[in-house]
Amino acid sequence: MANDVVDVIVVGAGPVGFLAALGLARAGLTVRVLEAEPAINDAPRASLYFPTTVKILDQLGLLEEANAIGMQASEFCYHVRENGTRVCIDTSIGLPPDEPYPYNLHFGQHLLARLVMSHLQRLPNAQVFFDSRVSGIEHGVDTVTVTIDTPDGVTSMSCNWLVGADGGRSSVRHLLGLPFEGHTWPDRFVATNVRFDFGKYGFAPANMVADPEHWAVVARLGREDLWRVTYGEDASLPEEEVLRRIPEHYAAILPGPDEYEIIAASPYRVHERCAPTFRIGRVLLAGDAAHVCNPCGGMGLTTGVIDAMALVDVLTAVIMKRRDDSVLDFYSKERRRVFLEVSSPLATEFKRRLSERDPERRRQDEAMMRTMAEDPARAPSATLLAEQLFGARMPV
Repeated sequence: MANDVVDVIVVGAGPVGFLAALGLARAGLTVRVLEAEPAINDAPRASLYFPTTVKILDQLGLLEEANAIGMQASEFCYHVRENGTRVCIDTSIGLPPDEPYPYNLHFGQHLLARLVMSHLQRLPNAQVFFDSRVSGIEHGVDTVTVTIDTPDGVTSMSCNWLVGADGGRSSVRHLLGLPFEGHTWPDRFVATNVRFDFGKYGFAPANMVADPEHWAVVARLGREDLWRVTYGEDASLPEEEVLRRIPEHYAAILPGPDEYEIIAASPYRVHERCAPTFRIGRVLLAGDAAHVCNPCGGMGLTTGVIDAMALVDVLTAVIMKRRDDSVLDFYSKERRRVFLEVSSPLATEFKRRLSERDPERRRQDEAMMRTMAEDPARAPSATLLAEQLFGARMPV
């Protein structure tokens, strides 16, 4: 690895890290991406992108290729397992008539990361290093030096600014000594990819199955007939037992007796946590390195992608000397506020609706969904939600 000082090092080769790196590199900055794993992680994770993320992909010139990979859809169905009720909503209804992105986009998070990386690697001022685990951070007056463990030994690299976008177990956040405040949910989530004809049973491309015991989120993964099924499991069980019990859960969740094929399965713990600050000196956090929430409403990646673009704006302005570094403090405070006041409460509410145990509240939830289906004007405004997720405009 070259040891010259670059403008920005981004730690983490997920969508948030790659999108931040691409935006910074396209602004003319020298950028390096460090990833601890040997390749992009293709374990089942996020798979559905709302118009807010679609808009950002368009702004970065990625939308045409993303549309070619993924599947556009706007239908969502809410299934009540105990009585067989199905309430379906067209999420494009109620959007402004000039809305350029009246759809969600379905495809795996790892495919998005690969797409962004392919564009980043075309730029002469950007480099990507896998098998590069950050094990130390040294703060200088004008630089940050990171110690990196690689298969060939320990090395180091210096930059003017460091971005931690390395997920919920962030090495960068840990090395900064920042706590991760919040709580861990008592149940474990299991994300599976499966081949099964859900459409035959009236499932939309995006679905929530509400049930106190056998709740699930079911979403089509893209153009091929592959689906993501995520459900809850007892967190006290060892991972091998969790995997062994998948057929038992499928027997309760799948809407018919047809054969199915499990392509991948990934159990993981779920948290609602946030760092107390997203900035320490010349180091900034974004995405899951800064905050994590349960995935039921898709708020985690959506918020992280918006973090990445906000960070690109403020960091570029500082490096280009158009603004002083107080705008980085604004980024930290505002993006943290959005997570705590918007993203995490929404994710928590979605999880509650899925697994609500109180029969009366379940009836209220079902009635609310029926009202939204019958009168879309009474549904929460997608435009307002997008504004809340974007938060205050970065002062650049």
